[in-house]
Amino acid sequence: MTNPDYIPDSEHRGFMAALSAQLRPFASLARFDRPIGGWLLYWPCVWGVTLAGGAYSHWPLLLWLLLGAASMRGAGCVYNDIIDRDLDAKVARTRARPLASGAVSLRAAWIWLFMLCAIGLIVLMQLNPAAIAVALGSIALVAAYPFMKRITWWPQIWLGLVFSWGVPVGWAAVVGANNLAPALLLYFGAVLWVVGYDTIYALQDAEDDALAGIGSSARAMGSHVRAGVALCYALALTLWCAAFWQIRPDGLALLALLPAAAHLAWQVIHLDTMGAVSALAMFRSNRMTGLLVALACVTVGSSA
Repeated sequence: MTNPDYIPDSEHRGFMAALSAQLRPFASLARFDRPIGGWLLYWPCVWGVTLAGGAYSHWPLLLWLLLGAASMRGAGCVYNDIIDRDLDAKVARTRARPLASGAVSLRAAWIWLFMLCAIGLIVLMQLNPAAIAVALGSIALVAAYPFMKRITWWPQIWLGLVFSWGVPVGWAAVVGANNLAPALLLYFGAVLWVVGYDTIYALQDAEDDALAGIGSSARAMGSHVRAGVALCYALALTLWCAAFWQIRPDGLALLALLPAAAHLAWQVIHLDTMGAVSALAMFRSNRMTGLLVALACVTVGSSA
């Protein structure tokens, strides 16, 4: 059974529409037709840089990290699809993916993966030694992620560990290994944010995941999804406030997070746990959350 509200989450417009028929499957394999994932990987990088005070002094770094987020998110998606190609064929939302459908061969997918990693390596070389060491620390987490849905009901937690890694990378790129407490608080807050928004995303696949035996936080929370997402977001905001307090122990500094808090509250209030259309739109709205937290980080980090 598939959700009657199911809709594809790809966007075959602009860049994708301009590609040839031969190249389009490779772009889809790297999710270039779904730019939201790249933004969600990028915003924690921005948070780390800007809360460390590098919004203006390290602005070229923000551009390098944007390229790195796009390429490494693409590489991660290719790797995930290589591992999950059999499971993807069993889920309505994913059975049309290039590997699951046969549009791209396994050999070609591996070559494409190494090409994307080469771009990531170029970005890595722009960082200082401390940031390089931190960035390399994510390899094991990334490699293990596709297997988490097979062994745990909470793969979203692992995804949070991976997708939030840009926080310590960005922090280390500005201040090295100094005063790590704000970065760690910001990081674990980001992890909880990811668990929240990816639980919303997983609502699209809840029925198919049950049939395929795939674990997810949406299935684990069951009828308590709204409360679970609310708790994740509340804890994330608490940790972000603690991170800001480490930089600027002033109640006014915490007000910078009010727009982000209001946006997350809006998501919880309007979350429709029965419709894939609503779940996808709510998930995508976290691009705005990332921007609002980034502006808060700029405000606090630049005024410390």
